[in-house]
Amino acid sequence: MTTQILVVDDDAELRDLLRDYLVRQGIEVSVLHDAGGLERRIERERPDLIVLDLMMPGVDGLTALKQLRASGDDIPVIMLTARADDVDRIVGLELGADDYLGKPFNPRELLARVQAVLRRRRTIPSAAPEQREPFSFGRFRLDFQSRTLQQDDKPITLSGSEFALLKIFVNNPMRTLTRERLLELLHGPEYDGTDRGIDVQVWRLRRILETDPSAPRFIQTVRGRGYVFVPDGEQNAPGI
Repeated sequence: MTTQILVVDDDAELRDLLRDYLVRQGIEVSVLHDAGGLERRIERERPDLIVLDLMMPGVDGLTALKQLRASGDDIPVIMLTARADDVDRIVGLELGADDYLGKPFNPRELLARVQAVLRRRRTIPSAAPEQREPFSFGRFRLDFQSRTLQQDDKPITLSGSEFALLKIFVNNPMRTLTRERLLELLHGPEYDGTDRGIDVQVWRLRRILETDPSAPRFIQTVRGRGYVFVPDGEQNAPGI
């Protein structure tokens, strides 16, 4: 099946460049010059992934992403930003972006990130045998088949990256995972991003799972090493 991508950017030259390059790689590409009609476009022709620019007139990329996730839509999104600081990138990850890429960039890098995000959505390798039956911990129940999380039988919306990270933790209980290992499991060994994004994603999961995210019980920090998932939420992991 051919991959379909929607590029949303007000820069006509960049839109044409990305469309021409990605089409040559066998990808179907459609474009939008702003995010105002994003939801209508998705309803009409659902892409496999959206490449979304941060800074656009009218509805900006962060607002469009927030609206998309608020509606329960979990379509993969890669954000583009020309800003040098990390603030908007971190906010984008917090809102549910799967990845981000700073401008200017080589189209080959975008293609690599698209492939990594889609690969992660399709299958997530783990350091231990994968859990397939629904997994319960605390007041939560994670269903791998439906990709859903419930708390006291009430559904909780997870973005694709949140589900992917939680699945890795659940598949590796009481196993300390370094930030580098988590990046590898999420994105593949070729990923060259920084480990700061992992901290942001862990923080987002803690806001969902923990009564007090500043004193986490389920996803605990192992000083100087990484993170560990404690299913019963009652004990301290080694090294804490």
